[in-house]
Amino acid sequence: MSPRRRFDLVLRSQRVVLPDGEQPAAVCVSGGVVAAILPYGAPVSAAREVDLGSLAVLPGLVDTHVHVNEPGRTEWEGFDSATRAAALGGVTTLIDMPLNSIPPTTTPDALAEKRAAAKEQISIDVGFWGGAVPGNRSELAALYDAGAFGFKCFLADSGVPEFPALDAVEFEATARRAAELGALLIVHAEDQHALDQRRIDQHRGNERVGAANSESGGAAAAQAAPVTEFASFLASRPDAAESAAVTRVLAVARRTGARVHILHLSSAESLPLIAEAKAGGVRVTVETCPHYLFFAAEDIPNAATEYKCCPPIRSAANREQLWAALDSGVIDFVVSDHSPCAPELKQRASGDFATAWGGIASVQLGLPVVWTEARQRGWTLGRIAELMAMRPADFVGLPHKGRIAVGCDADLVVFDPDAEFTVDGATLAHRHPVTPYQGSTLTGVVQATYLRGRLVDDKPYGKLLRRIMSGPRAAASPEPVDGVAAVATEGEAVGA
Repeated sequence: MSPRRRFDLVLRSQRVVLPDGEQPAAVCVSGGVVAAILPYGAPVSAAREVDLGSLAVLPGLVDTHVHVNEPGRTEWEGFDSATRAAALGGVTTLIDMPLNSIPPTTTPDALAEKRAAAKEQISIDVGFWGGAVPGNRSELAALYDAGAFGFKCFLADSGVPEFPALDAVEFEATARRAAELGALLIVHAEDQHALDQRRIDQHRGNERVGAANSESGGAAAAQAAPVTEFASFLASRPDAAESAAVTRVLAVARRTGARVHILHLSSAESLPLIAEAKAGGVRVTVETCPHYLFFAAEDIPNAATEYKCCPPIRSAANREQLWAALDSGVIDFVVSDHSPCAPELKQRASGDFATAWGGIASVQLGLPVVWTEARQRGWTLGRIAELMAMRPADFVGLPHKGRIAVGCDADLVVFDPDAEFTVDGATLAHRHPVTPYQGSTLTGVVQATYLRGRLVDDKPYGKLLRRIMSGPRAAASPEPVDGVAAVATEGEAVGA
C-alpha cells in the first residue's frame, strides 16, 4: 500500500463553495495551491488540519476596482491599510486603479513607482491598471508590455487634475489602440456634456429662486449655496449622463472591435442598451458595486455626504433592476470601487454634496453587504462566489484565482453566512472611519482568510501581479482571458 500523501493544510467544511456547487469537502493544500478536493471525512496526512464544521469556505474574492492612492495621496489610503482591510473582507486579489495616486499610472515609469511603493507592504496579491489620458496614447503599448492589466479612461471630469478625461475623438483613437494591443479599455461612463447641461439648467433654476428671494426682501446669494439635499445632488448626475456615455462606448466598440468594460454602473436606464449590444456580439462587460445594490436614494439623509459617489446611488426601484440584471447576466460581476479620501474632503461639517469628494470606502465590507441583500432574494453562496470571485478573475485573465479547484491558488475564505454584526467605522482597517454603512446591521462574517494556503496576518505576504503576453498580440480574440497570464514581478509564476 502506497504511503498517504502529506499536505501542508487541510480545511474541512460541510459547506465548501466549489465551481459546480456547494458541498461537504476537504480542501487539501500543498505548495500554495489546491492539491486535492476530497470527501469531507477522507483520511489525510497534513501539517495542519482544521475542521470548520458548518462554516462555509469560499474562494478568495477578486476586486478589480480599488483606489489605493499610494504614492502621492497616501493620507487617503495606502497599500498597507487597503490590503489589510481587503483581507479582512475576504478579498485575496485586487487590481489597483491608475488614479488618485501621484503620479497616475499613465507611463511605465509611473507603474514601476507604484510597484515599488507596494512591494513590501501588501497583505494580498495586487495588480495594476494603466491609465489612458490625453497625450499618452504613445505610452500605452509600453505600459501594457510592462504588465498593466488594461487601461482606464474617463468620459467626464475625474475629480483630479492629473487624470483628465478623453474627448470623443481621443476616446475613439484610444479604443482603436487598445484593440490593436488586444487590451481591455475600462470606462467611467458618464457624459460630460450631459452633466454640464444639467448644471446649467440647475443654475438657471437657482437664479430664478434667488431673484424671487430678493423681491420678497431676502438677499440673493452672492455665491453658490451648499448643496445639502441628496435629491439635488442626484439630479445633478442624471441617468441620461450614464446612458449617453454607454451609448458612445458601445458605438465605438462596434466600430473598433475594442474590448470595453463599463465601470460602476448605477443606472438601470442603460441596461437595455447593454443587453442589445451583448446580443449583437459587442465585446462589452459591465460591473456594479455593493453600494448600488444596498442603498436607495429615498433613504439617504440630507447633508450625509458619506453617501456621495459618482455615479450616484439611485432609487430603490432602480436598485431592484440592477439585481435583476445581475441575475440575468446583463451585469457581469460586483466589485467595490473602494475610493477613500481624507475625512475633511467629505465636507461633513457643511454637508455640501457639491464640493465633497465622491467615493465610498468599502473594500472590507463588500462581501457581507452583498450577501445581506442576496440571501433575502434567495441567492446562494455559490452565486456570490461567481459574481465576486470567479467572474472578476476571468475578466482580468487570472484563471488560477477566484475558484476552489485543483491547481488554483489556495486563496480561501472562512465565512459564517448566518452571523450578524453592526458596522462601526472605527473598527475597520481602512485608513479612515468614514462610511455610509455606519450602524448598518449586516449578515455574514469573515472568520479567516488564506492567501495561497497561508493565514493572512499582520505580515505582508502578497505578491505583485502583472499581465504578460503568452504569444503574439491578437486584437480580436473572443476569449475573456485574451491569451494573457499573471506572474509575480519578480518573475516567479503564480499561474496554474
